[in-house]
Amino acid sequence: MNTTGPQLPFAPSQRYPDPAIELLDPSFARYRLFSGGVEQLASGLRWAEGPVWFGDGRYLLVSDIPNNRILRWDDCSGALSVFRAPADNANGHARDRQGRLLTCEHLTRRVTRTEYDGRITVLADTYDGKRLNSPNDITCRSDGSVWFTDPSFGIESDWEGETAPQELPHAVYRIDGASGRLDAVITDLNAPNGLCFSPDERTLYVIESRANPRRIWAYDVDAAGALSNKRSHVEATDHGALDGMACDRDGNLWCGYGSNGSAQSVGEVLDGVRVFNPAGKAIGHIHLPERCANVCFGGAKNNRLFMASSHSLYAVYVNTAGAL
Repeated sequence: MNTTGPQLPFAPSQRYPDPAIELLDPSFARYRLFSGGVEQLASGLRWAEGPVWFGDGRYLLVSDIPNNRILRWDDCSGALSVFRAPADNANGHARDRQGRLLTCEHLTRRVTRTEYDGRITVLADTYDGKRLNSPNDITCRSDGSVWFTDPSFGIESDWEGETAPQELPHAVYRIDGASGRLDAVITDLNAPNGLCFSPDERTLYVIESRANPRRIWAYDVDAAGALSNKRSHVEATDHGALDGMACDRDGNLWCGYGSNGSAQSVGEVLDGVRVFNPAGKAIGHIHLPERCANVCFGGAKNNRLFMASSHSLYAVYVNTAGAL
């Protein structure tokens, strides 16, 4: 396939354990596989985002937002192809409890579901009579509800969407799994970004990507989906910037990481994936040659971490599995 953007040189480490996988705390050693190293699966994207794994087809979808396409990486052949183009500047993806693709679209300012036959169903595009900003990241709960963040990134320029006036405050929304009702459940964060649930679904984590410092907030979630007990879970006091994240079965958060721009000299040191334990302590870092935007778990045993990172897609096997 034709790609645009630089083809970044990448040489996997010939040493085990891979020095790119750094232990920030001895507790991270159990998650690092001695002979598991970082691999570059594809390159040539302009801004990689929103990876989602399809185990039934053994492939991964990843957004290339400025190029207005969704790409498909095949686990069997290693081939990269176009899944959908144009793709309405798609960003984050997830699968619902029936295995259907859910997509956050910047250009159309909506959340959609791709049906089994390929038809597109709009799940949300307005709230209180006003257009959403640019849905960014998305996740599901076992009760069928769909949760997504809605910052204004996609309407701030023509790069990842289309310049337009902001009609609603930044928010996190919940779509009820039974009625389809849309509710704004968080409205006090500056650019909510990545979000995910703890393994028991009793805690919701949300990244506030324009806080100073960047933060991950934690909320208690009751059986009906109501939130309470907002608390700061992680503060990136090292000039780090948090983006998207995934939770493993032990409750650790694997977060796309890079510099927040206030100290450019630390950018290369911070680029990659930062891992925080359930108490919010940084325990590990996977160093990449590019800033990482978002991650997901996948592979045959759900123990392969896929990392959408600027121009490239990377992966590494780890000694845990993604929370289901």
